[in-house]
Amino acid sequence: MDLRNTELVVLSACETGLGHIEGNEGVYGLQRAFKIAGARHLVMSLWQVPDYQTQELMTVFYQKLLLEKRTVRQAMHAAQDEMRRRRYEPYFWAGFVVLE
Repeated sequence: MDLRNTELVVLSACETGLGHIEGNEGVYGLQRAFKIAGARHLVMSLWQVPDYQTQELMTVFYQKLLLEKRTVRQAMHAAQDEMRRRRYEPYFWAGFVVLE
């Protein structure tokens, strides 16, 4: 699949940022496949994430990204800061990472 013109892929399901290590080849997983296909930015989770808080985080993330015109990294950081201000424990939002 050719994703060279894809700016952002969001994998908001549980543990989408994980993979398995293959000898000295590195980590195989969804993130590697999307990067090889050409996607510029990936948003993924490192652990099981609850649906309600993920929906809330993603809503804020897209508002920051699309309405406020922030970069992907800035939008995720701002969304995570907002979740912190809403007094959610890090378990609910800190598992999401941006890969460039």
